[in-house]
Amino acid sequence: MGKTIAFTSAALNYLPKVRKLCASIRTHHPEWEIVLALADERSSTVDFADEPIDRVLAVDDLDIPDRRRWTYFHAIVELATAIKPFVLVELLDDPEVDRVLYFDPDMVLFSRLDDLLASLEGANLVLTPHLTKPETGLEGIRDNEISALKHGVYNLGFVGVNRTDEGRRFARWWADRIYHFCVADIPNGLFTDQRWIDLAPAFFDGVGILKSPRFNVATWNLPTRSVTGDMQNGFRVDGEPLGFYHFTGFDSGAHRVMADKYATASPSVWSLIEWYAQEARFDESEPVSKLPWKYGAYSDGSRIPLEHRRLYRARPDLQDAYPDPFEAAPRSLKTWMEQQGPIEYPEIFGAKKAAG
Repeated sequence: MGKTIAFTSAALNYLPKVRKLCASIRTHHPEWEIVLALADERSSTVDFADEPIDRVLAVDDLDIPDRRRWTYFHAIVELATAIKPFVLVELLDDPEVDRVLYFDPDMVLFSRLDDLLASLEGANLVLTPHLTKPETGLEGIRDNEISALKHGVYNLGFVGVNRTDEGRRFARWWADRIYHFCVADIPNGLFTDQRWIDLAPAFFDGVGILKSPRFNVATWNLPTRSVTGDMQNGFRVDGEPLGFYHFTGFDSGAHRVMADKYATASPSVWSLIEWYAQEARFDESEPVSKLPWKYGAYSDGSRIPLEHRRLYRARPDLQDAYPDPFEAAPRSLKTWMEQQGPIEYPEIFGAKKAAG
């Protein structure tokens, strides 16, 4: 039997979260190879030999056409999602690999996932829907069902793909779409890498939909799942062992807000939340969490505003004129944005200036 690879994607400053996920993978599936897709450049200050990670694939390691300009197009979260299918393609190209699993870095495994692997044996890829049961109240419909309609039916915090012809065809298709359209633009039907996967069951054969309540437990499905147990004795979801929990929106406080709304009467959920909060207690004090994102600044160290990225993406003439958008020089994209940008786009740069 070939290898199973589990990978996640993040910039260096998210390594404390990555460490929690990868340590949990190592605990429950020590036989898997663990890969970090690094949406950043490597740093001499970070020694991955000390981390529960077997291999690192950075942006510069990936076969992405016109990579320098393409990288500039993306904000940090967009880049972390945009490289996922390219890493998937590369990992599936290895004939020694049987299957590849992706997990978001803000997830934690709480038990083995042998049943998930068994489901993947009979499929080319497997997905976890945001919701597996209908909501029963209007508030839940608004918060969760309508949100799934806007952000995507399937949560791309997890995807599993077999190294079959169809699985590899899916990975290449996804990479091709994400290459051009990995943006958060909900009014125009896009939410980074996620909305595209709504099409996967129609475009590809052997797409498995994992409906077990123990997979990808998160605030959006807490109203329809019963979580019991504790850290000492283990957690169960609708009677099944908790597989992996998604602590999405934890740092912003959104996770607690939604849990307070939908899990007030569940001490087990709050036990999970308090455990993760304790685990993350010193994240912000870790030196790695303060490392600046390499692609977040021009070569002179000045921050790249999102408006610059959006304009550069939309203007092929600027892409041709400034092939290295990160350069800061008298004749550079940065200079154009500062001098010509306000003239051509006063509604963008004027508002930014007034706000600043």
